[in-house]
Amino acid sequence: MQQTWFIKCVPLVFVLLWSTGFIGAKYTLPYIEPFYLLFIRMLMTIAAFAVLMWWFKAPLLSRQQVIHQSISGLLIHGAYLGGVFAAIKWDMPAGLTALIVSTQPLLTALLLLSGGKQRFSFKQWLGLSLGFGGVMLVLYGKGAIEGFALTWPMILAALTALFGITLGTLYQKRFAGDANLLSASLIQYCATALLMAGLTFGLESQAIDWQFEFVAGMLWLVFGLSVSAILLLLYMIRQGEAAKVASYFYLVPGVTALQAWWLFDEKLGLLAIAGLILSVFGVYLTIRRQARD
Repeated sequence: MQQTWFIKCVPLVFVLLWSTGFIGAKYTLPYIEPFYLLFIRMLMTIAAFAVLMWWFKAPLLSRQQVIHQSISGLLIHGAYLGGVFAAIKWDMPAGLTALIVSTQPLLTALLLLSGGKQRFSFKQWLGLSLGFGGVMLVLYGKGAIEGFALTWPMILAALTALFGITLGTLYQKRFAGDANLLSASLIQYCATALLMAGLTFGLESQAIDWQFEFVAGMLWLVFGLSVSAILLLLYMIRQGEAAKVASYFYLVPGVTALQAWWLFDEKLGLLAIAGLILSVFGVYLTIRRQARD
């Protein structure tokens, strides 16, 4: 009974944690360059997972598993996080960044369909469409996509994040889902740390403005996101269908809007609330098992 309750709560806890990523970026990016932030974050996360592996006596991975986990890490962490943080640092509104990344469930479904890996019922397609419509309402209701000029660097960064998390999720499900979660995470973060080292030492100055907001935000990004949320994501990928797991990302902008309303007193109008409700209904249709379909 307790295990069943835990499994049912995993998606909710994941969405709550994952949605804080944009808030963490808001706290930290004013004080540091994006790739240097991610490099430090990866090093701290590697240390945390090394301790967890030692404590729980997690097994070492085989050579083939290391290769697969490295590729997953470069996509899920390197491309996704690097793209999101770079886009926000280059002045793309967090709301628009969230909107672009939130097309992941639709992109995942299209890739699965084109590859013949999965068939979708009408209700699942309806759920995917309603979920995306809910995201649009949330961001439009908050005015999150108004009054700025697009540039190619920010567009490419956001698209890199979108394709990174989408392909990474599919790759993890197909090739790398059977490894120990702690061992797999450590390898993923080691690969990402090498990527971020190359980017920051090749493109950035490694300057930091040490403020309380930066330190607090970094600690949360490491232990709230890179440790807790990622373990939950890998667990969900192992246990569920890729399209259903991806659909939970529709809930992230709405939950982020609620957190910003609570933490920063940002407006949350009726359109945004309606969009959140629509997203929840869309995810419900997507993940619900249809006995007749």
